[in-house]
Formats: sequence, C-alpha cells, structure tokens
Amino acid sequence: MYTSFFGLKEDPFTLSPDPKYLFLSLFHKEALDHLLYGINERKGFIAITGGIGTGKTTLCRTLLSHLDPSTKSALIFSSFLSEMELLKSINREFGIRMDKGAETKQDYIDSLNNFLIETFKNGGNAVLLIDEAQNLSQPVLEQIRMLSNLETEKDKLIQIVLAGQSELADMLASPSLRQLNDRITVRYNLRPLTQRDIRGYVEHRLVVAGGHGNIRFNNRALRKIHSFSRGNPRRINAICDRALLIAFAKGKHVISPGMTGKAVRDLRGGISQGNEPGRWFNKRIAYVAMAVFILFSVTAFAGWNFRSYISRISSNDSRVGFFISGDNIDELLLDDKSSLAALFGMFEDGGNKGGLDTDDISLTLVSFVVEPEYFVMFKKPFRVQVSAYPKGSEALSGYMVVSETSPDGAAVIDKKGNGQTISRGFIFKHWGRKVSFIYPFNRNVTELKSGMKGQDILNIQQILGSIGYLLEFTGVYDESTYNAVLKFQGDFGLKDDGIVGSRTRALLYQMVD
Repeated sequence: MYTSFFGLKEDPFTLSPDPKYLFLSLFHKEALDHLLYGINERKGFIAITGGIGTGKTTLCRTLLSHLDPSTKSALIFSSFLSEMELLKSINREFGIRMDKGAETKQDYIDSLNNFLIETFKNGGNAVLLIDEAQNLSQPVLEQIRMLSNLETEKDKLIQIVLAGQSELADMLASPSLRQLNDRITVRYNLRPLTQRDIRGYVEHRLVVAGGHGNIRFNNRALRKIHSFSRGNPRRINAICDRALLIAFAKGKHVISPGMTGKAVRDLRGGISQGNEPGRWFNKRIAYVAMAVFILFSVTAFAGWNFRSYISRISSNDSRVGFFISGDNIDELLLDDKSSLAALFGMFEDGGNKGGLDTDDISLTLVSFVVEPEYFVMFKKPFRVQVSAYPKGSEALSGYMVVSETSPDGAAVIDKKGNGQTISRGFIFKHWGRKVSFIYPFNRNVTELKSGMKGQDILNIQQILGSIGYLLEFTGVYDESTYNAVLKFQGDFGLKDDGIVGSRTRALLYQMVD
C-alpha cells in the first residue's frame, strides 16, 4: 500500500524469511561463522538455538548461498515427521531417486549412504538442515543420530544442522539424548539485536527494498522500537511496517516516536497501562464474607434496581437507552455500594456463580490503572472511578459501571438501572483511570513458571496471542512465553517476574470473552 509513496520496490518489513534481508549483526555474523566452520570442517553435528523471531530460518536460507557449489544441501522445514517421513524427505531434498521396490527404512538409508559416498569421492560435501528442530520427537532425533554414523575413517559424510527454539537445548541435555548431545561439537545461541543494531537493521531493510534515504526513523522512534521489540527482528518488522503505514496516512517521510508508539498500541490491540498496580479488595477471609453477603443479600437489590438492564442481557437484546451528552455524568454516577451490587448482579447473570460452590473460590475485587484509550480491551463488566467537574469547581465522586465496550463508546447503567450509551469522547472526558472488576480467585491454582507444560500454559499463550503478544501456542512455558509474560507485566505495571501469578491471571481473565 505504502511502497509507491515511499519510492520502494517492495515491502521492506515482510515477515517472510528472505535471505537478502538478513542483517548481519554481531550475533548473526557469529552464528553464520559457526555454521560455515562446522560444515567446511566436517564436524558432523551443529546446533543453532534462539528465541522465536530471532532470525534462525533466515539464517539457514542465507547459509545455503554461502556454501561451496560442490556442497549438496537438503533443507527440512516441517519437523512434525515420523522416522520414515524424515528419511523420505531427506532423500527427496537431495534428489536421490529410489527404486520402485523401496519400502523399508534401510532401503532409504542405503540409498542415502550411496549418494553420500559418491558425493565425497567427487570432492563434495553434504549438508542436512532441519529447522524448528525442537518439534522433533525423540525417536526421530535418534534416527538423525544414526545418520551421523555414515562416515569414512576420517570424515563425516553428512553435516547435520539442527536449528530450533531455545527449548531444543533443554531437549538435547536430557539423559535420553545424551549420545546425540555428545556428538554436537559446534553450538551457538542466537541472541536478539542490541539497541545499537536497530538503526542499522532498519536502514539495511529499507535500502534492500529500494529506498534512497528519503525515509528516516528518528532516534527516539528507534529507542521506542527497541523497547517494545526487545531486539526481536520479527517484532521490529511488525512495528516498522505499521509505523510506515501510519506515516503514509499522514503524508510524512520521517517516522516519529508518536507514530511508533501508535504502531505498538495497534499491534497490542490498544493496550497500555500506568505504573500504579491495583490492590486486592480485602484479605482472604473478607473474600468469602463478601461473596456470601453480596450473593445472598445484594442480589435482590441488584435484581430490582438494575432489572431493566439485566433483562436486556438475559434476552440478548443489545439495544440501550438514549445517548448521553454534555455533562450529564451525574445520571451515571453510582456510589460504592450500588456499583458493587451492579457488578455482582451482572457477574451472576453471566453464569459465573457455578464456581462458587467450592470452598476454593472467592470473589475478589481487583483494581488496575488503565488509560482511557484502552477501555475497549476490557471484555467483562467493570467500574471506573469518575473524574468530573460538571457544576463549578466541586468535583463529583463515584463510579461508572460499564457492561460492554466498543471502539465507538460503551454501554453503561445509570442510577435507575437503565442501560445507556456513552460516546468515546464522553469516556475520555470523565475517565478516572482506576478500573475494578470481579474476579473469581481460586486459591488452588498454581503459579505458572518457565519449564511447565500443559493445557493451562496453552490457554495463557492463546490469551496473550489474542491481545497482540508474539509467541507460538505450544503448551510449553518456553522462552517466548516467558518474554511475552514479562512484557505484559511490564506494560501493565505488574511485578515483572515472568511468573503468571494471581494478579497476572486476573488481568488476562478480564481480556477474554
């Protein structure tokens, strides 16, 4: 869309692994040197690890263009293979023709061995590159180890490169793969770009795409890019691509920190957070007492006072009342007790009360500080402290109770329990930043940490992905998940320890339907 405006031949920040765009930072150059050394010196096994989006696949593609013409190569991208499928893929990539009667693994290994011997006799070498190697099963890894036995008395006939995410190193370190791990003589862990690398990386891609220096990211914009991306090339590409689109819309050729900031917010789905953390509503014993009190004595109050609005929810009727404008904030201003009753009433009506039948669940009021432009990210009912001075200098105090949000505004309930619609501008004018909502706190849920596996990890990964954090859904608390959690916590003023504890869970809970 913006390429012609900037005089570019193509999109400079595509996410596809194009070798011509590889920027040789110190780390990427060292990784490439390790690869070439291991192959040219016939070291057998080489392992390249790194986080998601650090450029491993692009590096592998670039490596092929640096190989001697006499070196044969096979590049395997799909790592979810059986032992037989792997052998078939290797032979196919090397261009080995199989006899019609070939059916067994030994048939394929024999054909591969003949090919390797012939290549060696002709003064050549053979390289097998397997990308996303962390997905290989243990039997397949053992099959790969057996391939390394194809050798002469002095030289390895095939050089095998395993490229994968950081957990590949943990897999190889396991006792069951010790024999394979001992054979890996060349290793390199690819690290993210440093802040000094960012300018070179961005300018390199612009030049390759046909730029002539007419596009410029200023220093503050580049610092903001590094702060969000943490040096991850894939994230840098995503931010720069969005920033160029924003600059195109504004008719600008200099990308400012404001543009990169907006790009970051767009990629996160419009999330930001102040530095002030929320607090638990009360101590554990108070949670139970509040739940019991609210559910049994306030339900009637909520059901009556907010009957007209709750009936709309029950009937799936999305219509709300008249459009609030001007300074009619007092019609929507609820006190502490009324706003809590409304929240609990909607919590019950939403079918959430079933979990309260166990002693392990307590209803908790959690609070966070949120800037008004990010109200749309909240998916469940919440209340926000009001900041309003509609009549002279005397400030009003209280809460607006929001039941549903949209990019244009929100649905709220007034003092009479009727549903009303307020505009985005109205929200911005009166938003007081402190947001609270009901969270069913489970004392038996464990904290999620690095190295853990399971459905709970997968759920967290999917939530983080849905709100704009870049990671893969593996069900394993790997490095990319840790980094995403760390980034999420930092963005929202939570304790940035990379552990999914109760407060991190609470905020993630609010951000899914």
